[in-house]
Amino acid sequence: MTENASFIYDGLIAPFAEFAFMRRALVASLALSLSAVPLGVFLTLRRMSLMGDALSHAILPGVALGYLVAGLSLSAMAIGGLLAGMLVAGLAGLVSRVTTLKEDASLAAIYLVALALGITLISRNASQIDLLHILFGSALGVDQQGLVLVAGMASASLLVLSWMYRGLVLETFDPLFLMTSRRQTFSGNNRRGHWKSMAWHHGFLFLVVANLVAGFQTLGTLMAVGLMMVPAVSSRVWHVSLFFQLLNASVQAMFASVAGLLLSYHFDTPSGPTIIGCAGALYFLSLVFAPNGWLARWRKPRHKAA
Repeated sequence: MTENASFIYDGLIAPFAEFAFMRRALVASLALSLSAVPLGVFLTLRRMSLMGDALSHAILPGVALGYLVAGLSLSAMAIGGLLAGMLVAGLAGLVSRVTTLKEDASLAAIYLVALALGITLISRNASQIDLLHILFGSALGVDQQGLVLVAGMASASLLVLSWMYRGLVLETFDPLFLMTSRRQTFSGNNRRGHWKSMAWHHGFLFLVVANLVAGFQTLGTLMAVGLMMVPAVSSRVWHVSLFFQLLNASVQAMFASVAGLLLSYHFDTPSGPTIIGCAGALYFLSLVFAPNGWLARWRKPRHKAA
């Protein structure tokens, strides 16, 4: 084996070929790249980018309660996080309907309270190591149970998203058409159209929460939203087409996952933040070199006014 081939094998292939924990981390990260990142693209298109961050913090009290009840049981923490995330999203929607506050404002207030409550519960009843593990995750520490949880939720999320795709696109780009479809305007049943739109909205939020819960074991409750959102934002400066945005974002997330795991292995850095750091590096490169980035805009000829 030549020196270059040996370097490539030792640096890029050997960590995954020789260590099971690296393979589990790789599969979990790639699964999240395929299921969570498309949801991030829809969040950006719906101008709800910060809602993903809010919901990632909102699941913390549910995770904390699951920890208090069953210790470091992934199933208990996942169920608690899922219920907490949907409860916070539902409360934000309810507050926006019965008051003059908009949904994003009410969500900001509620998720901050939920975040404070979750950290308080964990810090009073868990060790510092458990607290750091829940907040920041450990991709290299994913066990067989965690891998099953991530892969199962990712697979279910992709199936549901494929079923919801057409309605979700309509609700994103033309919500009025979705509300008035099936002759609801002509029958005078506008309330039914409103509830139909709300059903798509909350179904989408459920998928977001489910993927954030799946990602907290790998990336932690504070970092899970990073893999969902950073490649999604980056893909928008590359493509206008929704299909290519979805494809580009998932490819960037997978590349960042592989690169982040390798850097974490070789340089002994935290795996979750390293993966998000690699995604951030791709984002900044996209801002410069993408067709809609800084370099392309700088090269465009500037027409002088007559």
